[in-house]
Amino acid sequence: MTSSPEDVMRRLGSGLLSFPVTTFHDDFSFDERSYRDNIGWLCQHGATGLFAAGGTGEFFSLTPTEVERVTAAAVAEAPDDFPVIGAAGYGTATAVEMAKACARAGAAGILLLPPYLTGSPQDGLAAHVRAVCDATDLGVIVYSRANAVFREDTLAGLAETCPNLVGFKDGVGDLELMTRVYARLGNRFTYIGGLPTAEMFALPYTELGVTTYSSAIYNFVPKFAVEFYHAVRAGDRDRIYRDLNEFVIPYCKIRDRGAGYAVSIVKAGVRAIGRPAGPVRSPLRDLTPGEFAELTELIAKLT
Repeated sequence: MTSSPEDVMRRLGSGLLSFPVTTFHDDFSFDERSYRDNIGWLCQHGATGLFAAGGTGEFFSLTPTEVERVTAAAVAEAPDDFPVIGAAGYGTATAVEMAKACARAGAAGILLLPPYLTGSPQDGLAAHVRAVCDATDLGVIVYSRANAVFREDTLAGLAETCPNLVGFKDGVGDLELMTRVYARLGNRFTYIGGLPTAEMFALPYTELGVTTYSSAIYNFVPKFAVEFYHAVRAGDRDRIYRDLNEFVIPYCKIRDRGAGYAVSIVKAGVRAIGRPAGPVRSPLRDLTPGEFAELTELIAKLT
């Protein structure tokens, strides 16, 4: 895909985004065949782009070489006009190398995840983002969460010096900060919701300029996820709250039972519909058999 960063961001901002799991064999090695099969299936259900090897894709448990391989597999399987966003993160030097790897793999853009472990001042975060943007011609989406929460003045400075910084993904849920960011930057960025189970925040976030979000549940209930997204964009509050009460909130109650379940429950959902996913890698753990049965029953109610 050879579109400009701005074109890619417009495409991503126009619809729901997929956040596919990374499929593993039982020995925890990457199962490329099953992963590609899942990508091909997901691309048929109405999403406008996908994040390969992102948070739901267990970026934190993949080696840099695996991130490149996962991204290349997604690019190879997705339709030619379907944007695949690769991932970069950890320290600045590693993030720069991973950004270059995303370009080699054919990605249409890069999701820049937070640096590893250490807290950082705003000027340090700005230098980190600038180094990654300078290393690639691809559009970069900064993921504001954990130890990399960006203030509006930091983003404004980056917007002036990094023309290929084109997206802001919020994983914090600070409504005042998000309001400040959008009030300051307006349409300079495409804004993406990035909180766990983003459907819970989708309606209020529309008022803050957030036109899209990455849906983890799209992995196993894509029709429901797309219809929910369209209800949000249409302001169909009756449909939204019905879906929240009947599926999303009960799903989140299972998710909240274990640390790291925001990822584990998604892989469980994929397995529950009979598609390959494999286990999560440590330090995460899979759902218990009882929780898996409960999730399977919840999903069955949608069909």
